[in-house]
Amino acid sequence: MLDHWWPKPDAAFTIGPMTEPQIVTLLASATEIVCALGFEGALVARSHECDYPASVARLPAVTSSKIDTSRASGEVDNQVKSIVEQGLSVYKVDGDLLRELQPAVIVTQTQCEVCAASPKDIEDAVESWTGSAPNIVSLEPNALADVWIDIQNVADALGAADRGRALTGDLRARMAAIETKSGAAALRPSIACIEWIEPLMAAGNWIPELVAMAGGEDVFGRAGKQSPWVTWEALSEKDPDVILILPCGYDIPRSRAEMAPLTSRPDWPELRAVRSGRVFIADGNQYFNRPGPRLAESLEILAELLHADLFDFGHLGIGWQRL
Repeated sequence: MLDHWWPKPDAAFTIGPMTEPQIVTLLASATEIVCALGFEGALVARSHECDYPASVARLPAVTSSKIDTSRASGEVDNQVKSIVEQGLSVYKVDGDLLRELQPAVIVTQTQCEVCAASPKDIEDAVESWTGSAPNIVSLEPNALADVWIDIQNVADALGAADRGRALTGDLRARMAAIETKSGAAALRPSIACIEWIEPLMAAGNWIPELVAMAGGEDVFGRAGKQSPWVTWEALSEKDPDVILILPCGYDIPRSRAEMAPLTSRPDWPELRAVRSGRVFIADGNQYFNRPGPRLAESLEILAELLHADLFDFGHLGIGWQRL
């Protein structure tokens, strides 16, 4: 777990309130990065999806979604595609609140148009400001190396370059130790990581790298590449040893509730992973789909479910479960 390094707002190295820049984060992973760097006390607002650490719930949300996420996954996908096809953003930004808060730094992203408010959204919201404009830090994590760069960029923007190097060094060391240990495994199970259920999408970007580090073989994803749409026929043909369900934005109970498009198929029971009891559901919202410090825990989860004989970090039941 990360408790051994996650700094608290009153940690000894937190810089004084007169020198802390006021920060707004518009992406859940950005909030986690800022807090891991020791700047939680400087946060003045967050996105509506930022929920970790739990203490950030005290902050006002400056974004909201135009998507009704309570609908079934297929309907959510249709809503997103309809909005994006019109050239619109799926997020609303509260420009009035931003103007009131006058943050010095705003952290958002450019990697995914449905993950958070984009720099263009922010520029539109603050274009009528007077005085100095905030420093907009845009994260663009396409691969694992980009996550380390993003963490360092945030640290640099906050005047804490040393903290960035220390944080990324700690995370990379933890993950390298897992990669070394998994290299001793006799077998490397094939695995399909499912990022969306209807329509079917496999996980890309940094997920294939985590799979390789955990001692597995990703049958669909390609490191550094966008998540690919796949068909049921392709999943059936690959017939992987393991299937991991980790939908973007969904916790484990929500993912279970969305499984019917897969489990209701007549040939679902014939898949190798189903027959061997190696279909798992992970909390994709809290872990895998947040390119920040908890990718280290995401790797731990993968290592546990791929090589239970080698790893036990205590995530079973919370971070992942058997279907």
